[in-house]
Amino acid sequence: MIHLHTFFLTHKFFNFSKMKKTFFALLCLMVPFLVSAQADVIVKHNGETVNGKVKRIEEYAVVFVYDGEDAENTIGKYAIEKVTYGKTGRVENITEKINVRGEDDWAKVVILEDKSYIAGLKKVGEIKGKTGLINYHTGNTGDRKADKKLKMAAAALRCPFILLTADKSTVGGSSNQMGGAQVIKKGIAYKY
Repeated sequence: MIHLHTFFLTHKFFNFSKMKKTFFALLCLMVPFLVSAQADVIVKHNGETVNGKVKRIEEYAVVFVYDGEDAENTIGKYAIEKVTYGKTGRVENITEKINVRGEDDWAKVVILEDKSYIAGLKKVGEIKGKTGLINYHTGNTGDRKADKKLKMAAAALRCPFILLTADKSTVGGSSNQMGGAQVIKKGIAYKY
């Protein structure tokens, strides 16, 4: 009578070298999944996620590298909800989402003065806010009125952010025939 283990070994039912190759191939396929499980996850306010390695969090931006790359990329903090660190699972909240539903929410709109702050946001369109031609006001009240009109224009587009592109004041004869002052502000409206 032939023992089963002798039968299997002599008839090469189990080909150990073939099993080693299969195991090695499966291991190679699993390594990228194991490595990416350690990746940091950046969650944007628009629902998109970015997998990579967070290098540093600056005052207004998050600097990261994509998996398998060395080049540093930047996303403005205003576009990011949170970061989940892959190695520890720790969650760091970055910014709260600003919901602008219409012109009545104009006070929620944020005016940004640096292009780096808009990285990761979507451009909607150009907007303008200005004071009237016959207004007699101090620089501060004219400035506030122009800001309000600019924010109202962005809110009407349901955009929580404005990148300021022009800010000028004219005074006296160059402003209008009556010698008043006018403040004109221009910007680009952005959303998540």
